[in-house]
Amino acid sequence: MRGLSPGARAGTALAAALVLVAGATSPMAASASGSPTSNSASLPGAFGSFPPDTGTPTNGGVVTIAESPGAGPTYIMPIYPAADASVSTNQQFQQYMFRALWWSPKGVSPTIDYTQSMAGPPVFSNSNKTVTVHMRPGWKWSDGRPITSQDLAFYYWILEAAVNKTVGGSPANYGDYTPGLFPDNVTSVSAPNPATFVINFNKGYNQSFIFLQELGGLTPMPAHAWAKLSPTGPIIPFNNLKNAAAIYKFLNAQSNKLSTYGSNPLWQVVDGPFKIQSFDPATGGNTLVANPNYSGPVKPHVAGIADVAFTSTSAEFDQLLTGKLDVGFIDFADLPQVPNLVSKGYSVFGYPDFGFAYVGYNFKDPTGDFDHIIGQLYMRQVLAHLQNEPAEIQSRGLFNGAAGQAYGPVPAIPVSPFTPSNATANPYPFSIAEATKQLTNHGWKVVPNGSTTCQNPGTGASQCGAGIPQGTALSWNLYYASGATITQGLVEAWVSNLKQVGINVTLVSKTFNYITGELSDVSNPNNAKLWAMEDFGGFTDSYYPTTNELFNTTGSFNQGGFSNPQLDTDIVNSEFSPNNTAVQKELTLVTYVQPGLFQPNEDRLRAFSDKLSGPAASFVDATQEQYSPEYWYFKK
Repeated sequence: MRGLSPGARAGTALAAALVLVAGATSPMAASASGSPTSNSASLPGAFGSFPPDTGTPTNGGVVTIAESPGAGPTYIMPIYPAADASVSTNQQFQQYMFRALWWSPKGVSPTIDYTQSMAGPPVFSNSNKTVTVHMRPGWKWSDGRPITSQDLAFYYWILEAAVNKTVGGSPANYGDYTPGLFPDNVTSVSAPNPATFVINFNKGYNQSFIFLQELGGLTPMPAHAWAKLSPTGPIIPFNNLKNAAAIYKFLNAQSNKLSTYGSNPLWQVVDGPFKIQSFDPATGGNTLVANPNYSGPVKPHVAGIADVAFTSTSAEFDQLLTGKLDVGFIDFADLPQVPNLVSKGYSVFGYPDFGFAYVGYNFKDPTGDFDHIIGQLYMRQVLAHLQNEPAEIQSRGLFNGAAGQAYGPVPAIPVSPFTPSNATANPYPFSIAEATKQLTNHGWKVVPNGSTTCQNPGTGASQCGAGIPQGTALSWNLYYASGATITQGLVEAWVSNLKQVGINVTLVSKTFNYITGELSDVSNPNNAKLWAMEDFGGFTDSYYPTTNELFNTTGSFNQGGFSNPQLDTDIVNSEFSPNNTAVQKELTLVTYVQPGLFQPNEDRLRAFSDKLSGPAASFVDATQEQYSPEYWYFKK
């Protein structure tokens, strides 16, 4: 889901958006809509507290920040392949160095902060076919060169070349690409002056869709430093596909040389508050130093950042307990130890991010006729009835109350104007009896704690469904991300409930990167046979939360091959309708048809050393998978 988005879920999520950097008004007031106004958790769904903004900012010191366990960054150029679209690659690495044009959120509120953005709101004309971007003066690259509209044009041409098959590109080269949408739907771009960038589209679109979903990820890239074909080569024109493709090939090759990140002059030209200093290709751990020429609202107080890699949440929490980390994650398994952590000099704050967690279904897996089984709407509704969200949320072994129920792709918290009515109360409440009834009514012989099989094959209303032979058992596998205790706990609780109606699921633990990389392409028949279900975590929503890249037939993040003709139509309407009721209609259908199992929307728990201080929003936005360390300072 491309656009203005807080990003992907740390440790257990795939980056589902071209994400924007966290920010708020200078001096970053946290009283923006939906944001806490003190260091206590004053909002529904919030947990704990964050460091108070006290003391005089001092300069110096290196902030140690835990990376998402098991998901270190793997790419550096802002146009990142789908296989490298993790939260560590984006929010915890690239965006320290390369800022998107528009910044968000404000604290925990999914809104745009124009005071921290490099451009004002886009201007629409020509029946919404033309978008004009006016860039703000004063923004510069770290080498002192101004950021201009040419840098946006450069981003566009390199992106176009990356995905354009006629010049050797591939959809896999860009994680947020959906065929037919940006950049495919662009007829021309121009930079009539250094402060103006104009994009012409082939059709008139919904303004919210184009801005929040399509253009939210526009990221200036330094044309004066990167538009070349070799490390020592000359700068060449980039505004044609042939040259752009050659430049992309060079930049992509350099991005794949992880061991050179700290020494490659390309990556020293940045517009963010920090520059890369060193990178460990074996772990993804890295160090960055402050960019003294950063032209944003606040220059960094700290001297640098040390991103520390971990293979597990337990190893990361041990480092917090010993005071070796300034900022870290709190896994729900460690929630009972939060009082101990607080006594050792940390503040812990949690809040749900604007997104969802879910179990993805593979609609292409023929193993045991799973593709035909999961293709039945009643079966997906049965699976939803077997998830006990209230119990999971209150369980001391899972959320300990730090989560909210969620039934579709848009959560109730943080607040959004796009939440459909059927996503505010559970349309498929937990009920073993109802699940048993639905299976029996559709031709299955239910054997609690045994093996339920198809007894009445066929396509009638009381039969199992098309392609399901008599005797077929409800038995398949579920891959889940290792090192994420909450994910493991959720799938184990659900699988236990499934067993009560004779559905047998084998759990397989694999790394986040393995699941999102090796299992993602189900268009490959051999790959499609590997998995029936997967749980890597979830997605963060675009601020215009159409599911056009997730659940439409051609979506770039439609990892399980789900296809629903009516939903495809509704998604198209969300893109073109002049009003925003179309996207609510789309989201209502997604919640109804259950293309995956939507899980509770957990709080994102972060620990901050009390040695740190800064504006409230610079801490609470970490729960939205964004970090603003340029605002932090160590107290004397």
